[in-house]
Amino acid sequence: MLCATTTMAARIERAEANVARQFAERTRAGGKDVLIEPIAGTTAVYGGPGEPFNKIVGLGFGSPLEEDALARLEALYHARNGDIRVEQATLADPAVAAMLTRRGYALIGYENVLGLALTPELIAEATRLRHEDEALGIVVTRARPDQIGLWGETAIEGFMNPDSFDGPPPTETFDREALRAVYAEYGEMAGCVLYFASLGGEIAGVGFARIDDGLLQLAGAATLPAHRRRGVQSAVLRARLVEGAGEGCDLAVVTVEPASKSQQNVQRAGFALLYSRAVLVRPAAGA
Repeated sequence: MLCATTTMAARIERAEANVARQFAERTRAGGKDVLIEPIAGTTAVYGGPGEPFNKIVGLGFGSPLEEDALARLEALYHARNGDIRVEQATLADPAVAAMLTRRGYALIGYENVLGLALTPELIAEATRLRHEDEALGIVVTRARPDQIGLWGETAIEGFMNPDSFDGPPPTETFDREALRAVYAEYGEMAGCVLYFASLGGEIAGVGFARIDDGLLQLAGAATLPAHRRRGVQSAVLRARLVEGAGEGCDLAVVTVEPASKSQQNVQRAGFALLYSRAVLVRPAAGA
C-alpha cells in the first residue's frame, strides 16, 4: 500500500503550486492585474475575487517561512482587498500552521490528497479494463483543439450538478463564468490533456490530466447527470492512468473533497489517502 513521505508530499505540493502559477501567468498575459509573488519556496497568486487559482500551496517544505516575508505578502493582498487562502499539507512543517493561526488565519475546511503508484501490473490491468469499457460502448478520447469550449461546457454542467454525499461542504464554490474562464485555459497549458468519454456515441463525461516531472495530476472529472452510475468516470480514470504511464509518469494524484463521490471512485480504483490539506483563510483587510 502506498504511504506518503514528506519528500513525496513536497513533490506533489510543488506540482500543485505550479498549476496555480500557470493559471495566474496566463491570466496576467491576458492583461489582468494578477499577483504572483514568491514566498518560502513556493508562489502566492491572487487574481481578484472568485478566481479558482487564488491560493498559496506548498508552504513548509524546505524553505522556512519568515514572519517578515509573510507580513510583506499580506500587505500586497490587503492592497488588493483580497482574502488570503492557504492550503497547508499535514506533512509540512507544523510551525507554518502555528504562525498562520497566530496571525489570524482561520481554518475553514480540508482537502484530501490521494495517490496511486503506476506499476506495470496496474497499467496492464487498466489496459485490459479499458478494452472492456470500449466493448460496453464507453469510449475515451483526447479532446481536439476545436473542442476545448465543448469540453468546458460539459465539465461545467457536471460540476454544477454535483452528487450528494455524507461529508463536509466544499470550502469554495464558483459561478459559471469563473469556471468557463478557467476551463478555457486548460487545453492551452503545457503538459495538460483534456479527455471526453462518450457512451453509445453521445458525450457523457470529461476528465483532465496534467504531467509535471513524472507526476500525473488528475482533475476536472465530471459526468453528465443522465449518464451517471454507468462506469463513465471509471473509464476516464483508466484512460488517463494508461496514457500517463505511457508518458513516463510513476505516480498519479488527485485532490478531492473529504467523503465525496470522487474520493469513493478513486479509492475503489486503488488510490490511497496520502495526506490532507488544511484550508486556512485570512479575510481581506476591509472584511
